[in-house]
Amino acid sequence: MLARVGKITDIGAGQMRVVRVGDAKVSLANVGGTFYAFDDTCTHQGCSLASGELSGTTVTCPCHGREFDVRSGEVLEGPADEPVATAVEIDGDDIVVRSPA
Repeated sequence: MLARVGKITDIGAGQMRVVRVGDAKVSLANVGGTFYAFDDTCTHQGCSLASGELSGTTVTCPCHGREFDVRSGEVLEGPADEPVATAVEIDGDDIVVRSPA
């Protein structure tokens, strides 16, 4: 499922926010003007990643410090061993996200 979830001007550089795509919560991150979207749910214990800290292309889960690469969803620091799903595209000024579910 694809959904337009906002404009590129809605999220400042270095910021994240959560949007709904169907039944899924998706985090959006703006890293230096490049946008990334990923499943908002940490694969370790289900905490919201958008509530965590964004440093460059790394998001740190606020609950247990698990780290994920926002570009690929890859686990950078465990014990989470499953990546988070990712999918985003820009259409003009619109941010379009594919549901990770």
